[in-house]
Amino acid sequence: MIKWEEAEVIKVLRTEERCQVVRVRNDSGEAETAWNDTGVQPVLEAGDRVLLNTTAVRLGLGTGGVHFVAARLGRADDGSAADCGLPVDSGKVDLTAPSGNGLFLPAGTAAAPAGHIVKLRYTPMQRTVLAAEEPASPYHELFRERLRLDGMPVLIGDVHSMLPAVCAWLRHAEGGPVRGGEDTPDRRPPVQEPLRLAYVMGDGGALPLAFSRHAAVLRRLGWIIGTVTYGHAYGGDLETVNKFTGLLAARHILQADAAIAVMGPGIAGTGTPLGHTGMEAGELVNATARLGGVPVVVPRVSFADPRERHRGLSAHTLHALTEAAWARAVVPLPGVLAESRRRELARQLAEAGIDRAHDVVWMPGPVLADVAESLTAYPEPVTTMGRSVKEDPAFFAAAAAAAEYVRQLCRCGKRNP
Repeated sequence: MIKWEEAEVIKVLRTEERCQVVRVRNDSGEAETAWNDTGVQPVLEAGDRVLLNTTAVRLGLGTGGVHFVAARLGRADDGSAADCGLPVDSGKVDLTAPSGNGLFLPAGTAAAPAGHIVKLRYTPMQRTVLAAEEPASPYHELFRERLRLDGMPVLIGDVHSMLPAVCAWLRHAEGGPVRGGEDTPDRRPPVQEPLRLAYVMGDGGALPLAFSRHAAVLRRLGWIIGTVTYGHAYGGDLETVNKFTGLLAARHILQADAAIAVMGPGIAGTGTPLGHTGMEAGELVNATARLGGVPVVVPRVSFADPRERHRGLSAHTLHALTEAAWARAVVPLPGVLAESRRRELARQLAEAGIDRAHDVVWMPGPVLADVAESLTAYPEPVTTMGRSVKEDPAFFAAAAAAAEYVRQLCRCGKRNP
């Protein structure tokens, strides 16, 4: 079922690269907010009439729970005819554009034939992308080889808020003092060249990468070197067909030292053990290990979530590691948590058999004060399920512990800190 409604744009709230947020007034006179993907729709102005997909909002859903502009219908003030305003296909892809396959192609490449890999296949919104693997791509021959990840660590998570938390910790730890478990300063000299971190986004949450404000901010800050979208997710600096080639693109095209692989904003769940898109974390463990990388799981930990299945170690992480992941992964945990909470996590790990199937590492730090401090350098609020680091410190400590494990692995070449 799709719920369609017409509305008039009354104000443009924000326009960014491939993304626009507008305020609209529906035919009932209510003012609401809608999101416009300017990669496939025209940039809107006040007075434009639009067709909205309002399905998720009207059903009260969290995932996908905003209005989306499906088409521009004309102007409210001149009665102009309906016009979807979709870009005309010129048969060429502009590879000098700031996003969408344009950042990491060989120097001197100005344009290439449009891609032939279809995403959102067999739907009215299907579109072609230039996938890194396909014959028209300059990287086609590279993917004909038997590529490996060459030991590259991949931070694997199951909620989008892990992305800024991990990146913030890496930047903080690389540039200043970090305290250990005894709250003793461990002063590391600033690293001149920061780790090259790539973001690999799958299709378990939002499909357009442009919908991730965190990805846009991290790109602008230079905290990530580029983005890869695989499956039916689209809009990354590089497009790939599946998670295997997505990881390989991060390593061999973006030349990443490490990657973080986590779905876009939102997650689909049903309250059942296996009926959620977080299961892709286990699949990413397998793909990373099979390709010769080091899978490092960012455990979803919370003692503030009111839902029992997400207290301590989230059921999403637990089931991904026990049911989907057949390869061994590293599971770093923050040793700075209170003893009672460490015991609770240890009990969950033992009962699920995760401590036997995977390599659980209790990190000696970082302390919570440093975790909170790391987020102050990030210009946007970072929350998980609406909770800040002050309200849910265990979540952010777990993300930082996983990030610190990877940092030490990259800097020292050690599997265990």
